[in-house]
Amino acid sequence: MKLFSYFRSSASFRVRIALALKGLPYDYAAVHLVRGEQLQPEYRELHPDGLVPALEDAGEVLTQSMAIMEYLNEVHPERPLLPADALGRAKVRALAQSIACEIHPLNNLRVLKYLKGPMQLEEAAKDQWYHHWTRSGLEAFEQQISALDTWQQQRGLPAPHTFCFGESPTLADCCLVPLIFNAKRFAVSLDGLPRTMAAFDACMALEAFQSASPDACPDGKS
Repeated sequence: MKLFSYFRSSASFRVRIALALKGLPYDYAAVHLVRGEQLQPEYRELHPDGLVPALEDAGEVLTQSMAIMEYLNEVHPERPLLPADALGRAKVRALAQSIACEIHPLNNLRVLKYLKGPMQLEEAAKDQWYHHWTRSGLEAFEQQISALDTWQQQRGLPAPHTFCFGESPTLADCCLVPLIFNAKRFAVSLDGLPRTMAAFDACMALEAFQSASPDACPDGKS
């Protein structure tokens, strides 16, 4: 497999975590978003959206981090990233999508560049935008995983869990960790999120998450 990635891309980070959790080797192809390499014609042929990540596997090109992680989970079912039951899978997907579909699209690089460029927002206003949507999204996420602990307890299952859902990392954790990394980089307050940060800390104690972190990427070291 070959992963087209940028070390600070949250979406790429998610897929790197999933690959590491599955123990799957891959070649790393750096696509520098700040330099606009994702917009070059040769890359747009691979990924028409001009985004990362993209994953080449068995002659096929896959895009969109959520789709890639679901693909990896189906093709390599060992060390599953989703619960065994349909209801549990729906709960985990909802957690993951609350980050991937609700928080991240408002705060990714191309949105921030547009705010500063065509929209002509000052740096402080752009940072206010980032802080608002990240913090409000994390507060909602905290409510969701706390409610899931109660939901599990009502069914006679142990809670709170170590991770976002259950005692092993899921798609939700793959999405949460990159979000927290970026929140820290932009100095977003993480106070008052005990359940969320406990899940983050549990993840970061694992080698798979450490090996997928931005600093561990080839382009993150340059």
